Amino acid sequence: MTKRSDVGYHYTQCGLDDVYLVNLPSAFDRAGDTTITFPNINELHAVIREQVALKLSRLNGREIKFLRTELGLTQAALARHLHKDSQTVGRWERGETDIDGASETLLRVMALEDTSVQGTSVRELGQRVVAPAGPTPYRIEASDPEHYRPAA
Repeated sequence: MTKRSDVGYHYTQCGLDDVYLVNLPSAFDRAGDTTITFPNINELHAVIREQVALKLSRLNGREIKFLRTELGLTQAALARHLHKDSQTVGRWERGETDIDGASETLLRVMALEDTSVQGTSVRELGQRVVAPAGPTPYRIEASDPEHYRPAA
């Protein structure tokens, strides 16, 4: 469920478990209930995509699915790009098997292709896929929804 907490607004609508929007502005509706809106949702998802692609450990199934959908690809289309079978992509996303390092590195490169991240080499991204998988909280500074960015 999506909720506010002391670590920020727990944003689960993107399909990831560990995304928190820090300092997200809220308003009140006519009934006096707190209302939260997400202006500039495309930029928000671009920032999340960058953080996932730059993660310092292996991608999990939900993160693979998030990157694939943000790239606008079906499982079959991603499989073609990675020279894999579409069933293999499905198994990665369901967590049944781990994605191989070369495919994960290429997926990260694809995710960063049209972002503002500069200077991240394929070699550096390849090093990130050798670290063990683990939960990574993604903290997004949301005080100015026109300019989302990773929280400090």
